[in-house]
Amino acid sequence: MRKDSRIYVAGHRGLAGSALARALAAAGYANVLTRTHAELDLTDQAAVRAFFQAERPDHVFLAAARVGGIHANSTYPAQFIRDNLAIQTNVIHEAWAAGVDRLLFLGSSCIYPRHCPQPMREEHLLTGPLEPTNRAYAVAKIAGIEMCASYNRQYGTRFLAAMPTNLYGPGDTYDLENSHVIPAIIRKMHEAKARGDAEVVIWGTGDARREFLFSDDMAGACVMLMGLPQETFGALLGQGGLPLINVGSGEEMSVSDMARVVAEVVGFRGGFAYDSSRPDGTPKKVLDASRIFALGWRPRVALREGIAAAYQDFLSRYGA
Repeated sequence: MRKDSRIYVAGHRGLAGSALARALAAAGYANVLTRTHAELDLTDQAAVRAFFQAERPDHVFLAAARVGGIHANSTYPAQFIRDNLAIQTNVIHEAWAAGVDRLLFLGSSCIYPRHCPQPMREEHLLTGPLEPTNRAYAVAKIAGIEMCASYNRQYGTRFLAAMPTNLYGPGDTYDLENSHVIPAIIRKMHEAKARGDAEVVIWGTGDARREFLFSDDMAGACVMLMGLPQETFGALLGQGGLPLINVGSGEEMSVSDMARVVAEVVGFRGGFAYDSSRPDGTPKKVLDASRIFALGWRPRVALREGIAAAYQDFLSRYGA
């Protein structure tokens, strides 16, 4: 990408998209295109076509998606598969039609099988059954990867799919029912502290093991990938395989241990109770990020530092 390239960030108000917009601005990319949902409904094919034909972006970061935690995924599977299929189908197709040079499609580590070998490598995709609680979302994201591969193969496009691990950071959604685990626990801890509660209820057993990545670290990885020299970028697209690369920290911890870090940051002094009637989801989910590490990228923000930044974001948006 050149500093004057026309770069479209789809979903710039979300957790991932807002981090991408910050990273691009910090790196000196001054010609970044954005549209709010009110300005451009990405599920509307005609509207997306009109946008791409009018704006003709050189590069696209596809971060727009319907996202949520275990409860949201298992409660609204029809909306998750419908909206995500529509968004990515419209953007990927119209990017090709408008002659976009490079596109980066953001997926999720939930694309891998429920009982996947650990850490999960790119070649493990489609080697086993998915986690039932987020299968609809995962299938949509797998379709997006295949769509990038198919357009590359048939039309010669240069579309890459990046699969980040569990993200958190500024711009997250702190909904107790539908958000991901870190923002939900931040809010739970904050409200429990304010009420003087003796304990906080953690969904599941607390034993599930996860890997967490600060959103700005993810954004730095994606901007680095899109700025790679042509030969290096082309090698990531594969020779007839899937144009897929993991983006993770390589460090894992239990949900219980993560909750203890949140409690320390928030200042909650009480105990934890575990609601085992709630699902844990995939027992263990850690990405093998050796391919992106080999390109020179590493995450910079430690978990405690990142959670502190996320908590300040929560306070600034929802008040102390």
